[in-house]
Order: sequence, then C-alpha cells, then structure tokens
Amino acid sequence: MDARRIIFLPVFLCAVAALICKPDSASPQTPQASLPAAQSSGAGGKSPEKPAEPAEPQTPAQITLLETHYRFESDGSSRKEVHTIVKINSELGVRQFAHLNFDYNRAWQSIEIPMVRVTHSSGGTADVLPSAITDAPSEAVKDAPAYQDVRVKSVRILGLEPSDTLEYRVITTSGKGPLAPNFWLDHSFDRTGVVSQELFEINAPEPHLRIRINPATPAAAIERSGGGHSARVLYRWTMTPDSPKRDALQPSTTADVALTTFSSWSRFSNTIYKTNFVIGFGENLWSDATKKMGTAKEPVPPRALYEFVAGKIATVDVPLDLAMSVHRSPADILASGYGSSAEKVALLAALIAQNHVRFGLLMYGGGAPLEQELPRPSVISGTLLALKEGGNRYFLDPGLEVAPFGMLPADVRGKRGLRIAAIDEDTNDVFMAIPEDLPFPAWQRVTVDAALDGNGTLTAKVKYVMRGDNELLLRIAFHQSPREKWASLAQLLSLSDGFRGKIVSVSASDPLASKEPFTVEYEIAQPKFVDWSKKPVRIPALLPLFALPDPPAQPNSPIELGTPLDVEATATLTLPPGFSVQPPSGTSVNRDYASFTSKYSAPAAGGNTLTASRHIHFLARQLPALSNADYRAFLRAVQNDEAQTFSITPR
Repeated sequence: MDARRIIFLPVFLCAVAALICKPDSASPQTPQASLPAAQSSGAGGKSPEKPAEPAEPQTPAQITLLETHYRFESDGSSRKEVHTIVKINSELGVRQFAHLNFDYNRAWQSIEIPMVRVTHSSGGTADVLPSAITDAPSEAVKDAPAYQDVRVKSVRILGLEPSDTLEYRVITTSGKGPLAPNFWLDHSFDRTGVVSQELFEINAPEPHLRIRINPATPAAAIERSGGGHSARVLYRWTMTPDSPKRDALQPSTTADVALTTFSSWSRFSNTIYKTNFVIGFGENLWSDATKKMGTAKEPVPPRALYEFVAGKIATVDVPLDLAMSVHRSPADILASGYGSSAEKVALLAALIAQNHVRFGLLMYGGGAPLEQELPRPSVISGTLLALKEGGNRYFLDPGLEVAPFGMLPADVRGKRGLRIAAIDEDTNDVFMAIPEDLPFPAWQRVTVDAALDGNGTLTAKVKYVMRGDNELLLRIAFHQSPREKWASLAQLLSLSDGFRGKIVSVSASDPLASKEPFTVEYEIAQPKFVDWSKKPVRIPALLPLFALPDPPAQPNSPIELGTPLDVEATATLTLPPGFSVQPPSGTSVNRDYASFTSKYSAPAAGGNTLTASRHIHFLARQLPALSNADYRAFLRAVQNDEAQTFSITPR
C-alpha cells in the first residue's frame, strides 16, 4: 500500500492488519515494544489528605536480562543459546508470556528448552514440566504436508501472575542447512526500554566473514584467536537503557548487526538459483495443467496462466530461509495445489516456458535497497517473474493470489530486484529495476445513498469501486478474512472514512476476479445522527475524507505525492419533509500536478434530497521543493472545503 497517499485513513491499514492476521505471541528471543500499563497509585503510610505520587509507568512485562550467544562453524552449522529473565508487571504481561513460541525447521534444526521456571512473588518456584512443551507444524503450513518440517515449539506457562518472575533457556542447534557452508545473521538491539540489560555475543570463523555493525551500537569487545583457515573472531555487546541510542538505522543496513559469508550478490543469486530453481519440470506438467485449467487451447496466454497459478495454487506463507529445505518440481507443486511464493513463481515460469515466452526471475527486499545490504536470505521478502509479452514487460507475483495481472504492491514498485540466474560471479549486473507505474490508471468511485428520518436516525448505503493500490489492499483483506468477519472489515472501512454507526449488511465482489475493478458495498445505520430540536442543524457532506500527502517536514525536501490517482465521491441525502437547506459553496482548485472540485446543492422546489460531490485527481508523483508553498495552499483549500457543512432548518 502506498503510504504516501491513501484515501482511506491510516487507522484502516493498522486495524485491517490486526484483523486478518492471527495474533502471535511476542517472540521471547526478540522482545517487542509494549504499550505502558495503567499507572498504579497510592502507597501505604501516606496521609489520606495528601495525594499519592504516581508510580513510574510500567511495561506489561520487563525483560531484566536477555542474554544471547551464537557460535558458527566453518561448515555452516551453528548453536544459539538464549537466557531470559522476565518480570511480569500486569495481567497483560501474563497474557503476553502465557505461551513462548520458537520457530524452526526440523530438517536441519533442533530446539531444546532445558529450563523454564516461574518464581512467585509470594514465595516459591515452579519448574515447567516437559508435558507443557508442544511441537507442531507452523499454523502457516498446517495444510501443506511438504512443509511439515517448518514447526513451532511452544511452552505453555501456567500459574503466572503479576509480580512473578519468569526465567528460561532455549538452545537452537542448526546443522548444515540448504545453503551450507554459508551462514548469516541479523540482529537489532531493543530501544523501547522493555529490556533492562541485553548481552549479545557472536563467535564465528573469520575467513570469508563479512560483518556490518551500526556505528551507534559498536561492540564492547572484539577478540581474535587462531590463524589462517582456523582464525576465529568473537564480538560482544552489553546494552542497557543508558547505552548510546541511534535515532534511525543507517541507510546501508536494516539491522544493528548483520553478517554473512556470501561474498557478493551474484554469488548469492547463483546459489539460490541452483538450490531452488534448477528442478525438472516433469513430463506431464503441461497436460496436467491444461486439464486443471479446463482448456485445450494452445498456447495458453500468459495472463491466463498467471491467474491460474495465482488463484488456484494456494500460497504457503513461509520465510525464504525456512522454506529452502523443500525441493519440489513444478509438477509436484501443481499436483499438490499449494506452494511458497518462490515455488509458485517456479511453476508459472515452467508453464510460460511451454509457450517459448521470455522471462526472468527476481527477488526483492522489504527494507533498504538490496544493493545496499550484505547479501543474505533474511533480507529477501518475495519472488517475482519478469515477463516480456508483445513489447511490454510485466512483473508478476502469483504469491499474492488476488493481484491483477502485472500489479505489484506500492512498496515493491520502484525498487531494484535481484536477478536469480546462473550469473557470472564477477559481474555487478545483478539487479533489475522494477517499474513504479501500475499496469493501468488508478481510480476510485464512491457513492453514498443516505436518508435521515424524523427521529434523527441516519441510514446509508455506501459503494466503493476501485482500481489501484487501495483495490489491492481490500482484495487481500476480503480474500484472507472469512465471510463472518466481512462486517468487521466494513466497520473499519466506514470509520476510516469518517462514518459512524453499525454495519447492517456488507457484500464484495470476488477478490480473485482481478480482471474487473474491486467492489465493496455496505449499509450502515446511526441513531441520533442529528438532534432536530437544534436550529439550525449543521451536518457535513456525507463523503469519505481524503487523507492527502503531508508536506515534507524540511522545506527544502521534494514533496512525495505517490501513485497518480483519480478519486470521485458523490452522495445523496434524503431528508424528512418540512426542511429547507442552505448548501455550502463549491470549490475548484487546479494545478499542473493535481485538481480538486466540489459541488453541493439544496433540494429542488418541493423536493427533499440534497447532493454533494468531490473529485480529486493527482497527476504527478513528486513535486520539487520550490512547490512547497503552492502545495500547502492546495492542501488548505481541500481541507477547508471538507470542513464545510449543510445548514438545515424547519420550513
């Protein structure tokens, strides 16, 4: 989703993510920030007349010690040991640590939990029994038998209460993984205050090791031993809340500590290609695929092949470094009906190859540009197929399942993807630009058909029809949510657009029908929307609010407008008989980078229906810093218009 401009308010983005994703327990190995708990008040021995001083804000759980030791060997194997002590401060902290979850791949990793102990504030200790430890496939792969080695070892903590102390040790042993003898690591230190003391240590063979350390978090000690091929290096950090803190990550890295043994991105590309993409296609792949598609037509157009792989082969959401141990041919992927993002790209490539169409494979990152990163799997977010057809180049991600042909999320477009192929390891030509543009114009149409009754109750039918980044967001949200949660999605959508009330009904077009624009319709009711005893009654135009790009904080910075977008919203409101309406005045603002118009009308003679419309069209992606003042004036004109109201009085 293009964070620089979105017509829906940001609350919808955050809330939808929480709704469609199953909540995971915070990984005890990597503490996460928590909202402060409510302050406690009062202290024994103080006079009732003297107000108690407020206690210091507390986090739900304070990690008093987080100690991590890594040891890597030259064959790619490793051992990680974590020792954690947690002070539980509230019921929320109890819930956060009621389960400890540890992800691993059973194909080359094992996890031991030698100690889990609760020290009660009332006195006494209790060790968690082995029967409280479970080992099961990850929720993401429960319906994917080929991925049953991707697992979660969980510990259920019973009897935990506020003021208790939880202590545990976890040992993860990794043998020779799919990319051995290579190994890699990412780590960032806590800056939220949740961790009181963090001890972090890396012991690794020094030959071929590449490491990047954030200058704001230098190692407290660096020790070297041995020589030649046996040389080793040890890095040690001791971090506390008083340790120096960076304001932001360095531009060249997404972690405080990043290390790898891959000497270059070209070498990484070669390794991934040979490990994951040089696989036999299977003799009956094409005939089996056409049977599943229900077509005898040859050649099948790439668009139809993409829609088949995207919509009919379920995506298994497994990180690259956990999925690499699974090696299946495109025929296996087709027969199973599921695959990882990379596997679906491999299947699509195999099918498109039957038509002798030129294509390439790319991987992209989710943070800093890959070319600024050390080469390693942990910074890879997804896999794409680059396709040439009819003089046009398309970039396809069938793992998204519902994306229209050639459409990628906004946070992927404009990046440079890593070409995955048998590449000369001495070349620097390993990256390919991913276009910023969508394969079609982005637009939205919103219509509101509302009515007010004599009791002041508002009912409204709202319809969205759209193409573009917001379309993809909603397709994914409605595709991943069961129908019984669609009302919750519509409620979030209504709130983000400034509508209050209860969702009465909701419907949406098929998220997989990506050839057509996506449509969402809902009906909402809000009692006591107006109080007719007030004279006059003032109500806003019942139109979605436009969340426009903010001007840059620095006046000399360019203004990022995002993907060009055309949005038109119209509303009609039927009033009960006996009222007259004074509409606001319309607005018209035209610039070479954007235009905005609004129109408002009162009911015609003898009528009781008022209308409103707003139309905004952004034409440019970016404005120079010199346009800062002009853009601010444009922004004020739009915001002033949205603040206008209809004035309604009895006749």
